[in-house]
Amino acid sequence: MAETDKKRVIAILGSTGSIGVQTLQVVEEHPECFEVYALTANERVEELIAQARKFQPEAVVIANEAKYEQLKEALQDLPIKVYGGYEAICQIVQSQPIDIVVTALVGFAGLRPTIEAIKAGKAIALANKETMVVAGELVNKLAHQYKTPILPVDSEHSAIFQCLAGEADNHIEKLILTASGGPFRTFSKKELETVTKEQALKHPNWSMGAKITIDSASMMNKGLEVIEAKWLFGVCPDDIEVVVHPQSIIHSMVQFADGAVKAQLGTPDMRLPIMYALSYPVRLPSTFGRLDFTTMKELTFEAPDLERFPNLQLAYHALKMGGNMPCVLNAANEVCVSAFLHDKIKFTEMSRLIERALQSVDYQLNPTLDQLIATDCITRRTVEGWI
Repeated sequence: MAETDKKRVIAILGSTGSIGVQTLQVVEEHPECFEVYALTANERVEELIAQARKFQPEAVVIANEAKYEQLKEALQDLPIKVYGGYEAICQIVQSQPIDIVVTALVGFAGLRPTIEAIKAGKAIALANKETMVVAGELVNKLAHQYKTPILPVDSEHSAIFQCLAGEADNHIEKLILTASGGPFRTFSKKELETVTKEQALKHPNWSMGAKITIDSASMMNKGLEVIEAKWLFGVCPDDIEVVVHPQSIIHSMVQFADGAVKAQLGTPDMRLPIMYALSYPVRLPSTFGRLDFTTMKELTFEAPDLERFPNLQLAYHALKMGGNMPCVLNAANEVCVSAFLHDKIKFTEMSRLIERALQSVDYQLNPTLDQLIATDCITRRTVEGWI
């Protein structure tokens, strides 16, 4: 951005998580361009206190109200407004000075704050894919109504967004989402039966939070990204292809009507798509790593194995059914990931429970927000009961 441009005022929802921390690193890289207005966290009060003291935002929110007093006491010597509770997150995003809201909350919890930010006319830097998975049609309608841009932060969707720059109305023949394949890409079905959470949390290329890392290992992350891509870019499910690319150098591609394919390449560093979303349409200079093509011996691609990793197929199924089924998929997956991380179920049981949920929860074709919230609650209760 030009030096004469006004600083972009940012609220970061989920500032203590992986995306939130890296967003603050981007702010540190360009303090002349960005100013932090609000930081929110769910549980990590100590990290939030440290961030607040360093970045001096106007306000901080801790979702867990039991930790509100600790946060307030720790920041009482600073002129920072301190709030507690989920409703406070939904309210803080509406604050007048905010230009852009980074939605880095994990899971379904990101939906309502995102909707409130859209209604307040804030640009959305979308890192919470579940928002579009659960309520993509509703969110798109609101974004259109309130003339609010949704700027993707996921590396794959940012890559597609960048590939589409300058293409105007040129017909998209196919979106090609790349997947690393996760830590179990070469495991047999039998080996997958006995994998541990410690193994699953060791992603070969990316540094992410626990939930997203498990989703990557099970290929559910890619399934959620397929659904998100449909709503972000307005394509049919059959026009979204997933290819496994273990090196994670090509972040995604777009194939056009003439057969030409555009790809976006970069180091596996989430700060790059975060900065692009915050500064769009300007590309800011950075000190982040660069690709060295002379050291790349190969870039390989393979089809995903839907037999070993059925979650991807389940996501396509939920997307094609539409209605509240993507919401069921997401809620069942969140419960299953938590259960796996707490050693309650095996890795391979997750997909079996998710499939059962898709078959068991009542289908609704055109759900309202209230019906989606109800679907989420019913699905969680149902799956927790099975576990």
